[in-house]
Amino acid sequence: MPQLSVQFFQKTDEDPPCIREADLKRPEDCSGNARDRDMESQESVNKCERVPLQKSNVCSRSYFIVVMVFFHVYIINVIALLLYVHYNNGSEAEFPGSSQGFTGSGDTHRSVPKGHTRAPTQHFLPRLEGLRVGHVQKLSLVSDKVHEMRTLSLKPLLFEIPDFLSEEECRVVLQLAQLKGLMESQVMVLEGQDDLTEQLNLSPEEIFSLLDLNQDGQLQPQEILTHSRVRDGIWLTPENLREIYAGLNADPDGNGLLSLEEFRHLSSDAFQRFLQQRGVKRSQLVRNSRHTWLYQGPGSHHILQDLRKRVTRLTKLPSALVELSEPLQVVHYEQGGHYHAHYDSGPIYPETVCTHTRLASNSSSPFETSCRYITVLFYLNSVEGGGETTFPVADNRTYEEVSLIQNNVDLLDTRKNCDKGNLRVKPTRGKAVFWYNYLSDGRGWVGELDEYSLHGGCVVASGTKWVANNWINVDPDYQRQAHYQEMVSQKHQAEDSPEPRPMQHSDAHIDL
Repeated sequence: MPQLSVQFFQKTDEDPPCIREADLKRPEDCSGNARDRDMESQESVNKCERVPLQKSNVCSRSYFIVVMVFFHVYIINVIALLLYVHYNNGSEAEFPGSSQGFTGSGDTHRSVPKGHTRAPTQHFLPRLEGLRVGHVQKLSLVSDKVHEMRTLSLKPLLFEIPDFLSEEECRVVLQLAQLKGLMESQVMVLEGQDDLTEQLNLSPEEIFSLLDLNQDGQLQPQEILTHSRVRDGIWLTPENLREIYAGLNADPDGNGLLSLEEFRHLSSDAFQRFLQQRGVKRSQLVRNSRHTWLYQGPGSHHILQDLRKRVTRLTKLPSALVELSEPLQVVHYEQGGHYHAHYDSGPIYPETVCTHTRLASNSSSPFETSCRYITVLFYLNSVEGGGETTFPVADNRTYEEVSLIQNNVDLLDTRKNCDKGNLRVKPTRGKAVFWYNYLSDGRGWVGELDEYSLHGGCVVASGTKWVANNWINVDPDYQRQAHYQEMVSQKHQAEDSPEPRPMQHSDAHIDL
């Protein structure tokens, strides 16, 4: 009806009521005034077209207000998120550049409940992204040159950077190592293990349980081999183990397994004594090489200092962590040299302490490991034959220690089965590879040991092999790491030395 169309307008003396076009089509009335009505109706329609529709205006205005409200809420959320990320990550501007440590907020001494470790809520360790295998990233590590970094694996997170070192830099590092002199990387048989057993006061049953990885009540060959290689530093093969069993009459039933009763009859050093009587060849050691350490701080050769700065830029870690880590290790493998598969660091348990923070922790725990968060490996020469770095289980779907030795194939043996590993890196002069030995704890700090970081040096078939290692030491216990760096900083200030130096260094870092 026409009356509905005029409800939204206020009638005035100047403006006639609006009439719909449909009203213009109604039939003539009987009065004969159709023409006059048509003219009046047309004027009303024209007038209505000039007046904006109030209802539409109200809707548009409401829509605009709603959009603006949501827009402002979105902007506020973005600002809040940026502020949260900034403060939660602990002011990166202070973290990377601090030579006094990474406790920019100055809360190192806040009390922590006994038995608890404060989580690193305000600081984090930068961790590069691999994205996918084969992904290439451009890096600016030195002036006038762009390096390419390629992802080799995601488990562990492993990268390769060709030409990280120049030919001249490789030559200088190699000559400096020769000038200082190299020492054997491993003695024939490690000593002192009995003292540790006595200190822990472990019974044969407890030792048996520790060695029985699958808890089946019997010690399988791979379980004995794993223990012996770590304990004695001698690389036993299944054949060697059968010879030892026969020589010691350790396995009377000849099934190749040791029961608890059979294990009780063996002394803790039975294997060592048997091997010493037979004699041990260099090829039977876990590693067959020579090495030395080169200091990289103030006063050292400028190439060594430049190399450390380059590693800092590569890893994006705070300079304080890199400066207080181990010196540069240079290793020489002659023909026939090797290093069987191993971890550069060890798992961290509540009773374990890190070598570099042991003094700061004031702990008497007998369990100690080198907490090497990152390994950066440099190839100082190109090897004629062999000498690859192998990662036997890189990017495996699963990992089980007992499955490393199966069907007479020992993936840990880099002299026999290097070609059976998942990934091998060819040694080429100047190339660097680096990987993370630990996972992230999900909060930006060091988490559990990455079991996929298992690696070794394949036997050098022809020529010689020179490599160097930079290890970045970080204690998974954030509080211990912070306390250690504070102690070093105080010692540095007291001595007024040009740079903080590690509180201790020993060859305990070498083998694990």
